[in-house]
Amino acid sequence: MRSGGTPVVVQGTAVASPYDHTTTATATASRQPARSHGASNDGRGEKQATRCRDPVFALLLYGNVAAIVAVAGIYGTEAFSDALDDSVSGYNYTGYIRATFILGALAIVLTGVSLPVMMCIPEVLIKVSLIAMLVLSGIMMVMSFLSGSMLGGIFGLIFFLVFVCYARAVWSRIPFASVNLVTACTAIKKNAGVIIVAYFFVALAFGWTILWSISLMGVWEKVVQSETTTAAEGYQQNPQQNNLNYGYLFLLFLSYFFTHQVIQNTMHVTVAGTVGSWWFSPEDATSFCSSGMCGSLLRSLTTSFGSICFGSLLVAIIQALKALAQQARQQENGILICIAECILGCLESILEYFNKWAFVYVGLYGYSYIEAGKNVFALFKNRGWEAIIADDLVGNVFFFLSLCIGGICAAIGLAFNEKSPEGWFDNSPNPGSISSTCAGLGFVAGLVLASILYSTIASAVNTVIVCFAEGPAEFEANHPELSRRMRETWLESYPDCGV
Repeated sequence: MRSGGTPVVVQGTAVASPYDHTTTATATASRQPARSHGASNDGRGEKQATRCRDPVFALLLYGNVAAIVAVAGIYGTEAFSDALDDSVSGYNYTGYIRATFILGALAIVLTGVSLPVMMCIPEVLIKVSLIAMLVLSGIMMVMSFLSGSMLGGIFGLIFFLVFVCYARAVWSRIPFASVNLVTACTAIKKNAGVIIVAYFFVALAFGWTILWSISLMGVWEKVVQSETTTAAEGYQQNPQQNNLNYGYLFLLFLSYFFTHQVIQNTMHVTVAGTVGSWWFSPEDATSFCSSGMCGSLLRSLTTSFGSICFGSLLVAIIQALKALAQQARQQENGILICIAECILGCLESILEYFNKWAFVYVGLYGYSYIEAGKNVFALFKNRGWEAIIADDLVGNVFFFLSLCIGGICAAIGLAFNEKSPEGWFDNSPNPGSISSTCAGLGFVAGLVLASILYSTIASAVNTVIVCFAEGPAEFEANHPELSRRMRETWLESYPDCGV
């Protein structure tokens, strides 16, 4: 607890401070009581009363999960058992399972090692990743022309030129992005328990995928196929058959994406609250399983859960419609379907971008979903930061490192074959392609597991940007060295924007 006062309590955990947000870096921090409700005129957050926000959407999520459990129990169990019986072939998959676990463990180690590397040479990594993405786009363009796809090559050329312009425009902003990355990594390192929470949520998402798949098998076999068979036996075509099938698919896709988005965004909100505690009240967020991290997780699963479900449902609806469009395009490659799919993809990107920032305010202050989005964008607008938050230099680093770790795991996977290790791949399927199969499994395991940790750091990066706009004085008081570096690079990168 800082001398001269106590941190403000937000939803039961200290995350915001009583410092006057108008305090400058060189002035003495003055204290004033924080308001309990609403937001200031410039969008800066205020602590919210402890109560459940947007509870209706949390109830929808609970109903969704209960419905899938019921469908899996009624229809899916038998269909899943039949599928397992049909797939019995006498093959031994033990070697592949062992290889996947080994390569997955290697991916976790490599990802953990990359954290201090990012803190040591962040600027180099950002530059290398930016150049690598530029080179990859150039390679894709050349491959399109060489394969005879002129249209693909033209689009590749346009994309390449746009990427060149983007790289030139943001190159001067790399120093600030690198300090931002170091600050986020420091916060995560001080509260390493969030990484364990992240892997728990991934395991939860995997379990949900299995449960949903069982439900899908049951609905498809017992409902969709049975109706199709009935129509065929009657020698008549049901004019509403396609609509009926797409209706089932939409509900199933919506159910899957809704829960998956909730799991993903719950982790995002948890990280935001944890980084907020580290920023404003570091004494509560400087241990592996700190009170700041535990409190943030508790709020994400209780009072803020409805807000998380609200934003997740909006994205899930778009994702479900997009999945339907993709299914329809496989049956009839109509231009209208392609246009609809493109529009839905754009809407999905817009909503995900909105959620990325809105959920930071949900985690920091406990706002409802709509209020959080309005306030955080009002904050950036009044700061003149609209173009600044559009930069995604750090995201390029995460994607580049994920590809590298996946590539390393794939290369090591090539070492497995039918003779090494001895006995692992006896009676395994496709004995002539064991090395390539293990390489593929290693690449997927490395890419997925690396992305889990990097998504946690990405959430921390976004929170650092919001907190830097919210409370630079608190940052100076609690983390002076990082604050000094961030202010210096900020003024170099954005001389026209104040701190």
